[in-house]
Amino acid sequence: MADKEITKKEPIKKSIDKAAPKKAAVSKVAIKKSIDKAAPKKAAVSKVAKKKSSKAVVGTKEADKQLPVRYYEAVGRRKRATARVRLFTRGEKGFVVNTKPYTKYFPTAELQHIADEALKKMKVVDKFSVSVLVRGGGIAGQAVAVRHGTARALVKFNLDFRKRLKRAGFLRRDPRKKERKKFGLKKARKAPQWSKR
Repeated sequence: MADKEITKKEPIKKSIDKAAPKKAAVSKVAIKKSIDKAAPKKAAVSKVAKKKSSKAVVGTKEADKQLPVRYYEAVGRRKRATARVRLFTRGEKGFVVNTKPYTKYFPTAELQHIADEALKKMKVVDKFSVSVLVRGGGIAGQAVAVRHGTARALVKFNLDFRKRLKRAGFLRRDPRKKERKKFGLKKARKAPQWSKR
């Protein structure tokens, strides 16, 4: 009896095994097709939605915080001094040199005038937030280096400024340097006092 029961159950199992894979295969294919068709449409909709949302948000304070800070950068030099100048179009307007207001960093009115001369020449003092990092040299060389860097940055901002700044001499890197001391002399050319006897 046991043998007969086994033979009866076997054909039932085989029929189940044959039918099952076909159903599974069909369902997988159907799922893939539905995913492939639906995915590009969703992506396209999301891009459009992002563009609309970004247009709607521009002009608000939150949008200004999210947008990357844009600036125009240039390097100015004089003697041993090097100034890295950045002109920011957004933010509070001011002129900062090595984290100090330029009026405090440059002690005399003459040096202050030299430092902001390029901005005043183009009449854009109130349009930019200027940040300067200056290293090396003396205070006078640093002031001229700041002017040189500011003029170069302004040209990057607007090429129309180039003609006037070049005519004023602000785009020229002043090549004059201290001449080296010579052997037998007190300085580069100063000789010790000559005595006949």
